[in-house]
Amino acid sequence: MKRKLAEWREMGSRLHTNENGAEAGLERILLIAFIALPLLGLLIYFRDNIATKAKQLWADVTGKSTDLTN
Repeated sequence: MKRKLAEWREMGSRLHTNENGAEAGLERILLIAFIALPLLGLLIYFRDNIATKAKQLWADVTGKSTDLTN
């Protein structure tokens, strides 16, 4: 039991002194944000065109015209 506790303390000490993890996590979050936010902006800007195209494709697949916005 004491050995296991000593292992947990050592692991906690290593995690506490290691500062690379926080920086790497922050960098990943920022990288994802820099990619996702412009794509989200484009999707919002072109949402009417995307909806129209989706309606056309759906009508081609089903053979009938339906309104997908309702």
